[in-house]
Amino acid sequence: MERITSRTNPLCTHFRKLASSRAYREETGEFLCDSPKLLREAAIWGASVSAVLFTPGADVSGAPAGARLTEVTESVMRAVSPMETPQGVVFSCRSTEHRPPERLMPDACGRQRYVLLDGVQDPGNVGTILRAADAFGWTVFLLPGCAGVDNPKTVRAAMGVHFRKVIYQASLEEAVRLVRAAELPLYAAALAEDTADLRTVDLTRCAVVIGSEGRGVSSAALALCDRTVKIPMSKTCESLNAAAAAAVVLWEGARND
Repeated sequence: MERITSRTNPLCTHFRKLASSRAYREETGEFLCDSPKLLREAAIWGASVSAVLFTPGADVSGAPAGARLTEVTESVMRAVSPMETPQGVVFSCRSTEHRPPERLMPDACGRQRYVLLDGVQDPGNVGTILRAADAFGWTVFLLPGCAGVDNPKTVRAAMGVHFRKVIYQASLEEAVRLVRAAELPLYAAALAEDTADLRTVDLTRCAVVIGSEGRGVSSAALALCDRTVKIPMSKTCESLNAAAAAAVVLWEGARND
């Protein structure tokens, strides 16, 4: 079995660059994942795993056939893993296509609900929203200014969604054009004079914009939305963070499925 003991090995250098550089991920068409659980998810959903690095005793039994398996020392694992406490397995995957289709169509269950993330910069929040969207039957558009879809922290928080769910990246204008062409109402989770209680809005077929952690939905996106919606909360609570707000909206949309 192949074994690496040097941190300067070309494969280790490749993994470190995948972990740290969005430009390098886009250039190579690969992204980095960590943990035996994600490796099993990748195999279950047929992801294209290129190479796996693991420490002695780590569980790589779920590695897809054809992946390059390489044992490394604990020090090498600490050098290549994006986690503060590595779980003994890191691996590279081929990136999937994130370009949106020419036309939005209902999913296999007949649902047509989209959440547009507008400048959500925290990769943990983006990954958590991807996971919630997968759970509640929504499709995600990442607009400019969001954390990278293949950022290792995004991938980790999404818990395997990258392997089983289409995730789109698009400009605001392109996403809105697709929403309009599908004749879907476009809402923004934001406050205005005529903001509607989320519970009173029909979310059967729609698109909802979720804004960034600091500034909320951008003025450019607000100008294109049909109306704003709000989550009813205690008067002592000013707001929820992006991931929590998105989870409430997505669950409300799926509540009557």
